[in-house]
Amino acid sequence: MAGVNIKYHYARLSVAEKLIAINVVVYIVSALIPFLLGFSKNSIVKWFELPNDFFGFLVQPWSILTYSFFHGGLGHLFWNMLLIFFVGRIFLNLFDGRRFLNVYFLGVILGGLFFMLGYNIFPAFFNVNASLIGASAGASAILIFICTYIPNQEVRVIFFNVKLWYIGVFVVLMDLIQLPTSGNAGGHLAHLGGALLGYLYASQLFKGNDIGAGFSNFFDSIANMFKRAEKKAPLKTVYKNQSTPSNRSTIDYDAQSKQKKIDAILDKISKSGYESLSKAEKDFLFKAGKE
Repeated sequence: MAGVNIKYHYARLSVAEKLIAINVVVYIVSALIPFLLGFSKNSIVKWFELPNDFFGFLVQPWSILTYSFFHGGLGHLFWNMLLIFFVGRIFLNLFDGRRFLNVYFLGVILGGLFFMLGYNIFPAFFNVNASLIGASAGASAILIFICTYIPNQEVRVIFFNVKLWYIGVFVVLMDLIQLPTSGNAGGHLAHLGGALLGYLYASQLFKGNDIGAGFSNFFDSIANMFKRAEKKAPLKTVYKNQSTPSNRSTIDYDAQSKQKKIDAILDKISKSGYESLSKAEKDFLFKAGKE
């Protein structure tokens, strides 16, 4: 029964909350197993962290994504997950989980590339041996995407209301300032890569271009390959209730009508801010983001 309850509660989580849950589980497992078996603390992480040189990356190419699921400490994990949670709530009120994952993982990839390029192009890093872990690049991508898409939306920060674009500029400037002084130059390079992805994604989306569509299609094609392999079984006759042409046209019309309503609300947000929406419009966006 406990297993069923866990699956039930997990299924009810939003995409952002599921991502947080996975990161927390990975952190616990990667810390617990080496401790119980007497291995070094880095024995698991080293297979998934992103190396700073391209030859090391070629040996473990999966690390361009997997590095984002591992963290160097509880504080590192906590602050990244807190950012994903709060920014994810805003994001998923506007868009679906598929686009959230597009922005997040493309930010992770570009952040990783910025990290490797920095350590192989700039002489200041040539004699530094470092690797990259943490979800910061993906979190930065989500944050800057929102700050770019609805820049004039105000959010509460402690005692004050602050426009999102102020927060975005502050975060980017802090990474630039700390780049030569913090001792975590690689991390700040990754943050900047993720931030750039978030900005470009939102800017192109305003023009009607979804730069993450190819990324989604690529992973969909991989998933479909596994599904086709699973479906290879003895042939049998299956009878299906097919929708009539009139039913299909009705469904298509409803989908188009719903999308037009979403676009109109998003346009209203970009011009007047999220608070200008009526309760009905906010509820509609919230329900659309959950589907």
